[in-house]
Amino acid sequence: MKIYFKDELYDAQLLRALTAVYYGGAEIGDCMVTAQRITELNADSWFTEWWRTAEGCEHTGDACLDGGHPVSAREMFLRASSYYRTAYVFLIGAPDDGRLMRAYDRHVETFRKAATLFESAPETIAIPYEHTTLPGYFFRAEGGAAPRATLIVNGGYDSTAEESYCFTAAAALRRGYHCLCFDGPGQGAALIKQGLVFRHDWERVVTPVVDYALSRPDVDGRRLALMGASFGGYLAPRAASVEHRLAACIADPGQYDLFAAFRNRIPSFLAQQLPDGNPWLVGMLKRILERTLRHPTKGWGLRRGLWTHGVATPLEYLRITQAYSLRDCAAQITCPTLVCHAANDEIAAQAPELFAALRCPKHYLSFSDAEGAGQHCEGGNRSLFHQRVFDWLDATLLSGA
Repeated sequence: MKIYFKDELYDAQLLRALTAVYYGGAEIGDCMVTAQRITELNADSWFTEWWRTAEGCEHTGDACLDGGHPVSAREMFLRASSYYRTAYVFLIGAPDDGRLMRAYDRHVETFRKAATLFESAPETIAIPYEHTTLPGYFFRAEGGAAPRATLIVNGGYDSTAEESYCFTAAAALRRGYHCLCFDGPGQGAALIKQGLVFRHDWERVVTPVVDYALSRPDVDGRRLALMGASFGGYLAPRAASVEHRLAACIADPGQYDLFAAFRNRIPSFLAQQLPDGNPWLVGMLKRILERTLRHPTKGWGLRRGLWTHGVATPLEYLRITQAYSLRDCAAQITCPTLVCHAANDEIAAQAPELFAALRCPKHYLSFSDAEGAGQHCEGGNRSLFHQRVFDWLDATLLSGA
């Protein structure tokens, strides 16, 4: 699905911004006129134009609020929040860039300005975690504080708890679910403000989140589900393999072995040398990766990986991915598990392997290009994803009640 840009990653990030339209986090016109002003493959131009659009929405929101129009203000702040996050996406990997920090701060600030104007404002929460806390939000469904089925939303590499509202939480709330969104190590505020980086043993992150959720009187402990989006398609199943208090797990998309996924993307004669084979060939791979690292978009995933995992070189990043595997974990998952696959999503290529390895009650959902849902995380038709996934979750939690 081509939207506007020739470059696949630029176009994918534009689609990601457009995905928020359905739940009020963007407007088609905002996104398209912003795209038209951008010089392709120029991260400065991308930042400048999205910042311009975001700032315009925020200023309009302030004027609406001052004029006594809270609904209009809420809508403008929510769009501003989405656009500020979009603005810094190609600066990821350069944590010392002050623009990234400024845009992230405005992303959070405008989301919270919007959230105070929701019909039911979310709670800003701090989840006890090791010697610190993890930041997040608890969104309560309409009808008050009665114990409800609750969905924990686990994002991916460059997600934030704030972005999770339009991406998942709004759909959960419409269906009567409470929703808990959080930033774990390597994500959002936990990374940018606290310096916490990803860890492979994600159960050590999710178990404190589950502890927190179960401490709340408004959470029905028998109907607590975990959804992982993007890289969360590894993180959530990994956590569910140990955390057996979950009533359901959703992987969107299903992932299985991060190291194997990397090996499949490089020439086979070099892949065979990983992680510590022939020094000359490994050195060749090192030079290739370092050259790729400097490319505006082909190196973006590597730059993001170095930052979020706290490593210095692409080769070191590849080596640590060996720990990010579900080969010895998937069979330990006991709760009903839904594995999702989008037809045109390279990251979803291992979804069949994860599904085959599961020994729990399981279901597989495929999304196609013909449905407009074949992109990563069903970005072109996220509401179709929500319809199918929440219908499955409704039936799963009801049958387990």
